Amino acid sequence: MSHRWAALPGWAQALLVWAASRVWGWAVLTTVGRQQGPGPWGDGALGYLAFAGTWDSDWYQRIAEEGYPTEVPRDGDGRALENAWAFYPVFPVLVRTVTALTGTSWDATAATVSLLAGFGAAILVHRLFTRFAPPSTALWGVALVAFGPVSPVLQVPYAESLHLLLLAAALLLVTDGRHLAAAPVVLAMCLTRPAGVPFAAALGIAWLLRTVHRYRSGRVRRPGDVLDGLLALALFGCAAALAWPAVAWAVTGEPTAYTDTETAWRGDDLRLVQPWFGTGVQLFGPVAGLLFPLVLVLAGTALLRSRPVREGLGPFVRVWLACYAVYLLLFLHPQTSTFRLLLPLFPLALPLAAVSDSRAYRVACLVSGAVLQLVWVGWLWHWKQLPGGGDYPP
Repeated sequence: MSHRWAALPGWAQALLVWAASRVWGWAVLTTVGRQQGPGPWGDGALGYLAFAGTWDSDWYQRIAEEGYPTEVPRDGDGRALENAWAFYPVFPVLVRTVTALTGTSWDATAATVSLLAGFGAAILVHRLFTRFAPPSTALWGVALVAFGPVSPVLQVPYAESLHLLLLAAALLLVTDGRHLAAAPVVLAMCLTRPAGVPFAAALGIAWLLRTVHRYRSGRVRRPGDVLDGLLALALFGCAAALAWPAVAWAVTGEPTAYTDTETAWRGDDLRLVQPWFGTGVQLFGPVAGLLFPLVLVLAGTALLRSRPVREGLGPFVRVWLACYAVYLLLFLHPQTSTFRLLLPLFPLALPLAAVSDSRAYRVACLVSGAVLQLVWVGWLWHWKQLPGGGDYPP
């Protein structure tokens, strides 16, 4: 059996690992769904597709069937209400296209599109990891992504698996220096999930660092020497990152349509960094809570500067990790969805696998992620109404 496994190409091994993880995800979602009581999506236990199609899947389905509103809905005080402009169009448009061709239902089609996108992501994540690690370590990195604590979201009607595929493709193309080929991927990625701003920042910073290095080595002798494909992609990435807010503005006539909608879920105006201090105070009290964001920054900096990360990932991937972490610190209102929003940090799975080549260590990491899936789905995907109404979102 081991000889047959070793004879398989790396991409096939990655697909089989991913398939095993999706079977486990199905088991987790099915098991928890059978324990579901009365809630917004039914009066009792839910089957796999019905349970997987809860929460934000409703928004994607509404977009696929009705499109986006031409006006931002607002309350009596003029504050934006929750609406479809917070959700990017590539995933619902893709599912709507497939349903139109096949005549299948939303739940089945959307879950299938998400599932297939995840398999595509497995191949690209594996290919990216092989740029920095031996095949066996790269495969273990893929396994840790596949069995990660929030990986069930990669088979439900959310845009995460499609975004993972596009992000892995963009990281791979930039790492390989294929900037022109990366442009359409970056645009599609920016219209799938809100990660365009940190990706454009990563491209710009990578270009700046490379230009400084070339200048110090004497390879920049005139202004034209700094103009290259990476700079062009960085500028294109900035435009792509602003594309969806611009579309929302064009359709509604309101310049702040997108940002107003995004802040509707937090019930407050956009405030940089401050929500992290507020959440810290709520969780840890008035003293330790104020130190909470600082501890996160120090821990994140130490992680990115650690030897496994520095030696285990390429320069651009490390810049991406730093930019995305800073983006979350600046703009995110931390709450239970934060766990899911950490998924774009998936490259950290590779140095985690590379810390030790001990099979026991790697299996322990994998099993820990698989068990935490039960915790994540059971705690957040499972609807349990709070005393004040509603429930924490996944």
